[in-house]
Amino acid sequence: MTVCGGRRGRGAARAGLTALAFAQLVSNGVGKHLVDRPRPPKEWIDHDEVEDRPDSSSFPSGHTAAAVAFTAAVAPLWPLAAAACAVPAALLALERVQSGAHYPTDVAAGALIGLAGAQLTWHVPHLLL
Repeated sequence: MTVCGGRRGRGAARAGLTALAFAQLVSNGVGKHLVDRPRPPKEWIDHDEVEDRPDSSSFPSGHTAAAVAFTAAVAPLWPLAAAACAVPAALLALERVQSGAHYPTDVAAGALIGLAGAQLTWHVPHLLL
């Protein structure tokens, strides 16, 4: 974005990274410490990847929060780039549930945190400087 997108790309990247940083701070720095939710039971997952799950709290999904925050913050400046980011963001959210790392509600909460990060980024302009 910053190399090929010119001024619009640099602004979109700056907005996306600002929103992503906020989402990570809220989801991983605050949310996981406030809600100590265990990961889904290993018995629910029928593949070997379940052994590679993190030990941290399941709620909320920090991966989903970051992906949604970046995508939503980029959208006002560069809608086509945001559309390209939306597919991997949605697939990532689905993978977090499929892998057994999160419950669907963890992913939904992460998505809401990501959207809030994007909104905050656009409504507090000095964060983009």
